[in-house]
Amino acid sequence: MDRAALRLILLGVFLLSASSQPVKKKQDVDIYSFYINSTVTSRYATTVITSRVANTVNESQEIQFEVKIPKNAFISKFRMTIEGKIYDGVVKEKQEAQQQYSRAVSRGESAGLIKSVGRTLEDFKTSVTVAAFSKVTFELTYEELLKRRLGKYELLINAQPMQPVADFKIDVHIQEKPGFSFLEVKGDLSTGDLANAIKTTRADKDAWVTFYPTQDQQTKCESCGESGLKGDLLITYDVERSSHKGEVMVSNGYFVHYFAPSDVSRIPKNVVFIIDRSGSMNGRKMHQTRLALLKILSDLDGDDHFGLITFDSEVKTWKNELLKATKENLETAKSFVKEIRDRGATDINAAVLAGVDMIHRHPREETASILILLTDGDPTSGETNKERIMANVREAIGPKFPLYCLGFGYDVNFDFLTKMSLENGGVARRIYEDSDADLQLQGFYDEVAVPLLTDVQLKYTGGTNLTKTSFSLYFNGSEIVVSGQITDNSVESFTSEVIAVSKGNNVTYQETVMVKDTSDVPPENEDFMPRLWAYLTVKQILERQVLLKGQEKEDEKKAALKLSLKYQFVTPLTSMVVTKPQGDEVEVADKPKEGGEEPRPPVPGYSHFSPSQPGQPGLHGQHVLHGLQALPGRPGASSQRYQTSGRRGMPMLLGRPAPPLAHPGIHDYSDLLISGYGRMLTIPRRIADVVLPTMSSIPRVRSNRFLLPSAGQSKPLCFDVPVPQKLRLLQDSASEFSMNGQFMTRRQGFSKIAFHYKTKHRLTINTSSISYQDGQSHVEFLWDQEPTQHNTEGVSIILRSNEMDVTMGHIRVVILLHKKNGGVFLWPAVRQQPKDVSLMGILGKPEASYEEVQGSQTPTLKIMDQEVKASMEDVTDYTLPSTPVIRCWLVPFQAVMQGEISDFTVTRL
Repeated sequence: MDRAALRLILLGVFLLSASSQPVKKKQDVDIYSFYINSTVTSRYATTVITSRVANTVNESQEIQFEVKIPKNAFISKFRMTIEGKIYDGVVKEKQEAQQQYSRAVSRGESAGLIKSVGRTLEDFKTSVTVAAFSKVTFELTYEELLKRRLGKYELLINAQPMQPVADFKIDVHIQEKPGFSFLEVKGDLSTGDLANAIKTTRADKDAWVTFYPTQDQQTKCESCGESGLKGDLLITYDVERSSHKGEVMVSNGYFVHYFAPSDVSRIPKNVVFIIDRSGSMNGRKMHQTRLALLKILSDLDGDDHFGLITFDSEVKTWKNELLKATKENLETAKSFVKEIRDRGATDINAAVLAGVDMIHRHPREETASILILLTDGDPTSGETNKERIMANVREAIGPKFPLYCLGFGYDVNFDFLTKMSLENGGVARRIYEDSDADLQLQGFYDEVAVPLLTDVQLKYTGGTNLTKTSFSLYFNGSEIVVSGQITDNSVESFTSEVIAVSKGNNVTYQETVMVKDTSDVPPENEDFMPRLWAYLTVKQILERQVLLKGQEKEDEKKAALKLSLKYQFVTPLTSMVVTKPQGDEVEVADKPKEGGEEPRPPVPGYSHFSPSQPGQPGLHGQHVLHGLQALPGRPGASSQRYQTSGRRGMPMLLGRPAPPLAHPGIHDYSDLLISGYGRMLTIPRRIADVVLPTMSSIPRVRSNRFLLPSAGQSKPLCFDVPVPQKLRLLQDSASEFSMNGQFMTRRQGFSKIAFHYKTKHRLTINTSSISYQDGQSHVEFLWDQEPTQHNTEGVSIILRSNEMDVTMGHIRVVILLHKKNGGVFLWPAVRQQPKDVSLMGILGKPEASYEEVQGSQTPTLKIMDQEVKASMEDVTDYTLPSTPVIRCWLVPFQAVMQGEISDFTVTRL
């Protein structure tokens, strides 16, 4: 179909997309695959969302892609694949894209892809017209540096595909050099029955979280419905901190320094709360402010000093001086807070200056002073010129202590508060008008409640192009991050030095690391550090822009733009241009700004899309194979299509030649025929020139080693099972489910795995093919063919690249095809099993518990009230595609499985 090119621009201004077309029926579009893959390397997260969608009707139609991403993230890649052709986004300077936008507006076309959604997310949305019975793959990548708050990092993943998806999965891999002190999975998607779809695996320096909900689970969770999943998966963790000097990592001529010491005493603080009580604070705002202040006052430490100032057009102080947080003073202060009432206008200038004066008049050595301003509006009384207000506050405070500004609601002038905070060493935070506004206020205070260091300066010998290295305060539970480039890559070591003040005394931390040590970063993630440096540099330059003027501002802006273009970040300075295969229109969107302007209105009369009429050309993917035509049907399986035959609704298997087999040495797959004979489908084929690796080229093994996660322990247990064996891997008699496996002969892994479910369902998987029978039909798949799905009642089979995802009833298992050391083998990974149900088999135990016995001459563990000898060993975890090597406690089979190996063997699969 001949169509002109469409340029789609992802800009950095806040715009909305518009369409005059009615929404298509859900059944007309099939999201047959939805993956979210997130890799975190030393706090730097790269997340890829991939959605595969099929147009299931006999006409062209618009297909929409909409996802939510964290506000703190930069989009770094967007790709569409249509009919095998790839359309990549290219990041360009914003001004260049703006010209394209202006031309589009003059033609009456649309605008908008990204907008803010709530407190923490941005909404990314686009669409493309897809021909009848065709598919489109959307892929979006975004990157972010996880920030430590209150002693933890948070990785937020939102999932809302708009319909239940047969092939849905979230995979998260976190790599942290110091190891983990804790890791938890929370959020809407971890509640109820969905908790059973989450699996967490931890090793010394790695953690994996998988989320594989079934289609049935996607509709029955607390935040779900007919539209499927709708909610967040929140992974929180922290790392071990054995060294108070911080963690310094070096890679590819770049370094990053994470500094979060806890070996110093808290510093008593002087805190003044400046509370807006103007008329606009009436009602719930004022009530929630009082609640938050009452809780904050209760949390003050006995050696803290505090003051309270309220203001409208007049300024009122609770006391004229800072008072110690004694029980008596706190009770009096709480009585004052309970009587705060809204009234009058807003004199921000006088109120902040009164707070500064209160701290200046009562200086205390070895303390940290903080001003916290809460307001919901513009200055409307007294001095109302914002530039003069900022100048007055800047002159009064000097560089002595920070000012934190909390903007309540959306009417507040957030730019003004942001600039005033940054000019005085603080930050601005928006408090959202909601039922939990008091908790938001209290949460912010908790972040600054425990100062540990003041006047923190970081120095790096041989470092250049450094991110921010000077910090007025360091608070407990936070983290200082500095990144930069190393001027001389030939040096063997790199030294960091931190100089700070702790309760009036200078403290120094110094750390030297070897530059040539490449063990810090896995080879597949070597590029993360320059990207982390670029991300942090651009973020900090954009924050400083409100403070800079003249040539310095232009120079820094150019530097941020250069980095944004180099690393393809979509920022307020850049745009992403994507060519699409139809139309002649331009869409424009900006990265939203906190408290930004309203979206540009769409141009009247704009018509976004005109679908092809029924009967027009649009049928795709028809293949004739030995006289059998592949008819259009549900396009969830590229190499197989299903059509109902007229006999009891029996599916007929139709298709095209499959790709070459995955097994090494197979050079021909000629005469592949998929044919239907009444009720049974057969796939006769001839495979020629099969050349298998010689046994001498494949390492021989005497046993296979299995991992068993351990509750509350960082190191799992492991045990050996000798080969060859036919094993009962998993069995649930109540649901008539079983999975058995046959080991390779003198080689690693399994050669065949068989599933049985409710008498008639049988699935057999070997290293070259997969066969499924349900008593009436027979379906076969080949490894390495395109993603394929097959669903019957209670059974779902999804073939992905080197993975077979099997759901039978409430049990979900992924069979991985591994190709290692010249051999090919299978390995099962249980992704989901019923709660509170004891399953039989080698894989029946979801986890074990043990205790290390202290004082023993040889390592000894206590398992099930029995002491057993153990040794620390390495094991390759074949339940993960990346096959990481993990340290584990090797214990006897009988100790952990409570039986002999013969109790777990079968005579036939």
